[in-house]
Amino acid sequence: MTMSSSLFHLTLLSSPIPTKLVCFSAQNNSHASKSPLPRLESKGCKLVGCGSAVPRLEITNDDLAKVVDTSDEWISVRTGIRKRRVLSGGESLTSLAVEAARKAIEMAKVDPNDVDLILVCSSTPDDLFGTGPQISKQLGSKSNPLAYNITAACSGFILGLISAASHIRGAGFQNVLVIGADAVSRHVDWTDRSSCIIFGDAAGAVLLQACNCEEDGLFGFDLHSDGDGYRHITAACKEEGATKAQDSNEGVLDFPPKKHSYSYIQMNGQEVFRFAIRSVPQSIESALEKANLSASNIDWLVLHQANQRIIDAVANKLELPSEKVISNLANYGNTSSASIPLALDESVRSGKIKAGQIIAASGFGAGLTWGSAIFQWG
Repeated sequence: MTMSSSLFHLTLLSSPIPTKLVCFSAQNNSHASKSPLPRLESKGCKLVGCGSAVPRLEITNDDLAKVVDTSDEWISVRTGIRKRRVLSGGESLTSLAVEAARKAIEMAKVDPNDVDLILVCSSTPDDLFGTGPQISKQLGSKSNPLAYNITAACSGFILGLISAASHIRGAGFQNVLVIGADAVSRHVDWTDRSSCIIFGDAAGAVLLQACNCEEDGLFGFDLHSDGDGYRHITAACKEEGATKAQDSNEGVLDFPPKKHSYSYIQMNGQEVFRFAIRSVPQSIESALEKANLSASNIDWLVLHQANQRIIDAVANKLELPSEKVISNLANYGNTSSASIPLALDESVRSGKIKAGQIIAASGFGAGLTWGSAIFQWG
């Protein structure tokens, strides 16, 4: 890749000591500058702040039993979920994201104006085009940092975490805010007990900060996607029917386009379960291998909170005792991209997760996408 008559070669590894960004003049280029460009040394990164926010309205399994054919026992035995939070009244997903982000910034003792990148991991934003810039504005940042959305459903936060690390290690960013926020309640059929019992709304955030390579806190990661599994979790765009303009149009066929909307979430729970218990342990083991660590080095396992049986199965395959597994699924259900940072924040603020401890985190879901990260808190 040629840029300003120089060749830049960037290799980002998941090892504890990140690779340098090497800049050197292109050979056989008569226009190459006589003065070499400065060499940019890559940095390490560490997690220094976290925060979370949930809606006020709490819906229990008994509440659900009043609107769909189910019961507390039926739900809790199959999923481990007993209640969830749902947006209501004047609440918005953006306001939840801002609250979670503000708490992470405050914990990190960073001024909002010093945040130079905001990654919003959400598949259900308040605006189809994303809400990153809105969140930046509501945080009070006057520096106009880059802010954009990442759409990867339940894997979103892990992808955001690795993206943030890559921006810090290879592009010179200093403070990167990663927000996981989803309002899946807007996209489920509340008469379908196979899906409506599972999901809740929430937001969680972490702040990654540049540091010396010796202090690097992201030790290894592993990321994948498989389009063959797309059919197992979908919320596809569909036609709603002809428009008045089409009815009266005698010209071009199928124009103007018909009105479209996204369907309710359709999920094959059994296939997702098989996918998760097969792929997630392999992904975590791969990330550990890249970090030159083993499962015995893990202090805490923080998985995407999808189903307690999945969490237990993954822990068993990794031979991790239940004492090392973080789970708040019973209280919040599956909050998609918010589930990992929400569980992390609660555990940090309660004193369960302490500075210097090593965490294995993994997200998995629609796409299909999945990924894992091995990192140190604080």
